[in-house]
Amino acid sequence: MEQLIVTLVTFDGAVNWTVGFLTTVAIFAILALALNIQWSVGILNFGVAAFFMVGAYVSAVLTLPAPEGLEAYVAGWGIPIPVGWLFAALAGAVLAILLGIPTLRLRDDFLAIATIGVAAILRSIANSVEGLVNRSRGLNGIDGFLEDQVQGGGYRWVELAIALVVLLAVYWLVSRASASPWGRALRAIRDNEDTAKASGKNTVKFRMGAFMLGAMLMGLAGAIYAHRSGTISPLTFSDLLGTFFVWTMLIVGGSGNHRGAVLGAVVVGFFWFGTPLIQESLPDWLGSRVFQVRQLLIGLLIVVFLLWRPQGLLAERDRVSRFVTRGPGDELPDGWLDKAMKRLRQRSAAQSPRS
Repeated sequence: MEQLIVTLVTFDGAVNWTVGFLTTVAIFAILALALNIQWSVGILNFGVAAFFMVGAYVSAVLTLPAPEGLEAYVAGWGIPIPVGWLFAALAGAVLAILLGIPTLRLRDDFLAIATIGVAAILRSIANSVEGLVNRSRGLNGIDGFLEDQVQGGGYRWVELAIALVVLLAVYWLVSRASASPWGRALRAIRDNEDTAKASGKNTVKFRMGAFMLGAMLMGLAGAIYAHRSGTISPLTFSDLLGTFFVWTMLIVGGSGNHRGAVLGAVVVGFFWFGTPLIQESLPDWLGSRVFQVRQLLIGLLIVVFLLWRPQGLLAERDRVSRFVTRGPGDELPDGWLDKAMKRLRQRSAAQSPRS
């Protein structure tokens, strides 16, 4: 009987951990997809934490009730959570515009430095300005979406379902965007911006569009994360977890490949969140440093992939046209150009107005 109880407790704990892990990974996969959109045009955004943080705080302060006692934060209007998520995405876009106007014309390294600086500035403002977001005390008691309609411990399954539904919607959106002429223009600008300019593309406009779309999705991910965790503070959105953790997911999974971004989120998330599970199995001198060990493992993971698998687990596929795709090293099929031109003529004939 005692063995059965231990087995049930262990099984229940494993299920709880797995559900929580998948929920968190789904949120970070949204961040990875958003970053992948920005990387599609060559934007080095090292300030993911800034957009993640803005989305979380905007949704939290809008959906929380008015502050009481020692709490001090703006808004507190108690609006519906989905509306708060919408405003979080818009806040991410606004931040992208404010940051992109002076920086997107600069070289990539200047943009990377600027985004890192913005993240540090926003954390400093959140920590020091009284009456804005409750300073370092953070925001607590953030309700989860549909939490009041689920009883007992079943809400964790609702959280997982919400995260997965949003992830699927974001994946569909970025996949359609990447396959569109707009997406192909982004890749052309990333690969050779001068050639794209010579062909008449407004590269700054395209870069701004990709920057804004990625920022909106990052803000949305921040809002989902805030309502899932129930409490946030400036320390939550560190450069390590909010930025370089997401970049690691993209490097490991495969930059430029949306499926790779999701796969990278799962693999890196397992290394990060799964390492503490083996703490008791490690020697005392190593088990007491398990959190430093997992940082070392992430660093080694980056080095290994950059040296031996720079394209990631799922490499970006070369797209010759809308109708023909090929992977690295694949030969083009015979007659691919004739087939593509035939399909284009058929499409043009179908869309032309009939007399």
